[in-house]
Amino acid sequence: MSGIVVHLLRHGITEAEGRLIGRTDAAPLPEGIEACTARATGLAVEAILHSDRARTRAPAERIAADLGVAAGRDPRWRELDFGTWDGQPFDAIDAAALAAFQSDPAAHIPPGGEAWPALVARVGAAIDAIDRPTLVVTHGGAMRAALASLCALDFPQLWNIALPHAALLSVRIWPGTPRVGQIIGLRT
Repeated sequence: MSGIVVHLLRHGITEAEGRLIGRTDAAPLPEGIEACTARATGLAVEAILHSDRARTRAPAERIAADLGVAAGRDPRWRELDFGTWDGQPFDAIDAAALAAFQSDPAAHIPPGGEAWPALVARVGAAIDAIDRPTLVVTHGGAMRAALASLCALDFPQLWNIALPHAALLSVRIWPGTPRVGQIIGLRT
């Protein structure tokens, strides 16, 4: 079996640049939508999914219209909830606490936030529901969680994968329990 190709597209830039954005619903900027649309040009997909945030919905709907494919909402593709840090400028967050979180998000959960393993489990369940070539417009954390789930990469390895706005990560997934995947492309 050849597996299923899934493309994970990080949303474009938003009005909240310079802030830690998870559950906060930051509006996408027009140039962010354009960057996503350009990156998705020519993809062969049968479905498009997006998280329940405007920064993923707007580009997904535009891409869906361009490709003639319906876009569906799946909140499991939402970014990590950063708790009390969510929506804050990076320089407003205690530097030592932020560094500890960035080095080991499973052990250093943002105050009132979501644990990294919960994000990996949530995204893993979303991956398990994919049964055809799909584009998912999502967030950087959710993309890294997908790689953790599919490729058994640990957080230091995941942090070394650059996923700027409008990055397109393509993976081939195979059915089974657990599902496994292979990175087949990254365009930044």
